[in-house]
Amino acid sequence: MSEPKKAEDALSPAEKVRGFPNTPGVYLMKDSQGRVIYIGKAKNLRARAGSYFHKAAEQDKRIVNWIGEVADIDHLPADSEVDALLMEARLIKDIQPRHNRDLKDDKSFPYLQITTGEDFPRVNFTREPLDSGVKLYGPFPRAKSLRGAIQVLQRIFKFRTCSLDIDEDDPRWRWFRPCLLASIDQCTAPCNMRIDRETYRRDIHRLRLFLDGKKDVLLKEMNEEMREAGKALQFEKAARIRDEIKALENLNLRGDLAKHAQPEVFYIDPRKGLKGLKQVLHLDSMPRTIDGVDIAHLGGTETVGSLVTFVDGLPFKPGYRRYRIKSVSGIDDFASIREVVSRRIDGLRERDEPFPDIFLIDGGKGQLNAALDAFEAKGVTPPTLISLAKREEEIYVPGRSDPIVLRRRSFALRLLQYVRDEAHRFAQHYHHMLRKKRVLGDDE
Repeated sequence: MSEPKKAEDALSPAEKVRGFPNTPGVYLMKDSQGRVIYIGKAKNLRARAGSYFHKAAEQDKRIVNWIGEVADIDHLPADSEVDALLMEARLIKDIQPRHNRDLKDDKSFPYLQITTGEDFPRVNFTREPLDSGVKLYGPFPRAKSLRGAIQVLQRIFKFRTCSLDIDEDDPRWRWFRPCLLASIDQCTAPCNMRIDRETYRRDIHRLRLFLDGKKDVLLKEMNEEMREAGKALQFEKAARIRDEIKALENLNLRGDLAKHAQPEVFYIDPRKGLKGLKQVLHLDSMPRTIDGVDIAHLGGTETVGSLVTFVDGLPFKPGYRRYRIKSVSGIDDFASIREVVSRRIDGLRERDEPFPDIFLIDGGKGQLNAALDAFEAKGVTPPTLISLAKREEEIYVPGRSDPIVLRRRSFALRLLQYVRDEAHRFAQHYHHMLRKKRVLGDDE
């Protein structure tokens, strides 16, 4: 004799979802044999799961062919919408419901990918996951939700999402300027060596625990680490971990997956930038050194010049030079550029140092011609000499009437912008210092 059905089991799926909570979670649809045939996530379980059983849903092309198979529905609660998204992906991968079949092997769906062989692993959204050297999570049904989850998680774990190849043993990264994400405290900026390899990889370990659904284990580890830091009088470290624990415990308050409002960050990949410059400027070999020149003044007073040096696409601050303009009175940027370039040529000759592979002037044709005049006056064949005009970001080269116009997201253009902006920053700093202190700086 069979056991009597429980009252809940006797309910239809449409009736059953009315008892679901108005909180995040995952719903599992089953056929008459109790097999899970579809899995979905919801910010509001009752509303989302209930929408499948409204009259309008009968016309939905995405579900009309199989919604009639649903004989039962269950749910699993989640702490937040992010937890629900990750739980959905894990369950689909493990159970492989037949009506989620497109997600089982289709590599066109998005994945969250973490590199494993780097000093500072990167985290990124991808539709073309690598076959090795990475840890993959997914596939995820909705790209927008995954992007939102990455943004929310980055606020807590502060991982990098750029494609820079960062080696902890390369001291040049200390001079690299981090992107906007570091400024808004969404990245610990390993590109500027603001975090060591061990600490960064510990943060990635925490992220992976969370992504694996081991939030309780993670919180236990972090609480123990916070206590140890307190005992060791490392109060700053203990406070940082405390804040991360609080953020995890209140994850559902940290953002909506549909509103991934992370600022658009245009990072500079030095290697790709140099490779792009070789192609754009038709160079015989990959450039390694770039000098950038800019002029700063206020109404023609305290006019100064700056020269910054980049090696392999990264700032080389020991090579920076600043100049107080001596031969020009009033406002004359062209004459000021001629003086700075002339003094740079003299300085390199005196020290028997090589000229840079690329000499970049901030400005348009006029500024470029002024620099060219300086080389001709010294009887020196210039290296690759170019200028970058701010308004339209056009690149001017000698002997060519039309400028080179690159895509705004071009790595080559971004690298030139970085050099130009760094020269501008250095010139402005010197100018403001002279105005304030009225003293001479170090000149070549």
